[in-house]
Amino acid sequence: MEYISNNENDTFKIAQVVAKNIKAGDVVLLKGDLGAGKTNFTKGLAKSLGIEEIVTSPTFTILNEHYGNDLNLYHFDFYRLEDENELKELGFDEFIGKTDGICVIEWFEKAPSILPKTFIYIEIEKLGDYERKFIISFNKGKNDLNF
Repeated sequence: MEYISNNENDTFKIAQVVAKNIKAGDVVLLKGDLGAGKTNFTKGLAKSLGIEEIVTSPTFTILNEHYGNDLNLYHFDFYRLEDENELKELGFDEFIGKTDGICVIEWFEKAPSILPKTFIYIEIEKLGDYERKFIISFNKGKNDLNF
């Protein structure tokens, strides 16, 4: 599925579409350049899941946990990741497939070996200052990605 966003409100509406099709244990991989809107999309996803906490990028902490009534959101950002072993120390494996929430991973390309077998893949492309194209693919696997 492809969607065009012209502003934050559009991005939140796109996130609502994904939220309606997501279930506990799902992993969402976000791909896009700096400033493409990965964290903004995650904010919209959290809002759609009923999470009222403020969502910020976990660039410096690698993980932010947000708790909702039905589903929790485990928001990872691998941008500053230097070695996949950092994820082992964090207990990353324990978050994949958790039945109480979903995982959203920004900059997943930094740790391709840890990716789950299946995931939701969202590529965000900058088309202009505010315009973005979202390409959303459900039930993708490692073989669908090119590194």
